[in-house]
Amino acid sequence: MTWILRIRKGYDMKTQEARGKVKKVQGRVKEAVGKVTGNSALERKGARQRAEGAVQEGVGKARRKVGEFADGVAKAIKK
Repeated sequence: MTWILRIRKGYDMKTQEARGKVKKVQGRVKEAVGKVTGNSALERKGARQRAEGAVQEGVGKARRKVGEFADGVAKAIKK
């Protein structure tokens, strides 16, 4: 993992991906509960949370890919 891509200590690319996945699942649950109970506000909140999770997961994946690429370049330069 590249130090440049680390925003905060303990918050790396894989953590961001995992938190995004968790947020997506939480959003799906809220959305489903909202549909079952007829609570449109909860349904909307769940849809929004699911979308936020998808974005967060995507950013984490992109950061990880850039980090892997940077590590590969660094290894190539060391040779």
